[in-house]
Amino acid sequence: MKLLFLNGPNLNMLGIREPEIYGQETYRDLEKYIQNFCVKLGIQCEIFQSNHEGALVDAIQAAYGKFDGIVINPAAYTHTSVALLDALKAVALPAVEVHLSDVSRREDFRQISYVRAACQRTYAGHGFQGYRLAAEFLLEQEKK
Repeated sequence: MKLLFLNGPNLNMLGIREPEIYGQETYRDLEKYIQNFCVKLGIQCEIFQSNHEGALVDAIQAAYGKFDGIVINPAAYTHTSVALLDALKAVALPAVEVHLSDVSRREDFRQISYVRAACQRTYAGHGFQGYRLAAEFLLEQEKK
């Protein structure tokens, strides 16, 4: 199985940005965490982060025919981007939405997720472990 892990705006600031919400670990720590569990699960992975919506759309489109699924943390674009939703729908790859924090317990505007309509599942509030849960879910779905 080959998965694309996409991360949206400001995730490159992990460890600096609001550590009371997102913790002390850095984006590099997240990349290492994903790479390590993918090796253990026998998953090939590619990890991409961008602060730019179009770059994320391009990455989703480029995944078509190349990846078996997408794990996406759209970050702030969760609540604003129909473009990401449309890109996910266009490629029709199995996708899982991930959020480090429990967005259901945060500001009202964070209760809206446009990408969720194109995702099979959402993991929120599990920190880095949400990425592993998403990958394990996609791995199980592929076996069915």
